[in-house]
Amino acid sequence: MTRVQRGRGGWVSSSRGMVGARVAVMLCAILAIAGCSSKKAAAVNAPGPGSPLGENNQNGSSLSQFQNGSLGSGANGPLNDIHFGYNDYTIQPQDGDVLRSNAKWLGDHPQSRVQVEGHCDERGSEDYNIALGAKRAQAAKDYLVTLGVSPGRVSTISYGKELPLCTDSDESCWAQNRRDHFAVSQ
Repeated sequence: MTRVQRGRGGWVSSSRGMVGARVAVMLCAILAIAGCSSKKAAAVNAPGPGSPLGENNQNGSSLSQFQNGSLGSGANGPLNDIHFGYNDYTIQPQDGDVLRSNAKWLGDHPQSRVQVEGHCDERGSEDYNIALGAKRAQAAKDYLVTLGVSPGRVSTISYGKELPLCTDSDESCWAQNRRDHFAVSQ
């Protein structure tokens, strides 16, 4: 038997065989979880046929526009998008005016909810861009909340680089894709 310290509470007797078995079980669990983590989140969030209007099926969402072939056609809804610099999720001063306007519209329409969609350009890995898009969406949500919009009315999602507005590989196109889009639902 070996004495093993457990936190501040003191010592526990343990046999070396039990410790090895516990480590093996933990490694198996970690490998099983890691194997499941490569599944695409889009399949979980994709609305099914006939699903009600809600968090995963927003009017004016980039996903619904992509599905019906109107992504980038200019029909963005009542709220304006904001844009970001390369590899950045900081709200710029000019975007503060856009977010104040969006918050005013939401204040005038209390029955409406908004989903903030974080988007990135094509550069970088899929995982990196999903994380960056999530930070961009969260930054806009936090800004709207400081302007008085109830946090319960604002949800976020990241599409990373999966739904670009522009597909050319140049800076002007990438700048269009580095955005937060605001999809409104009732």
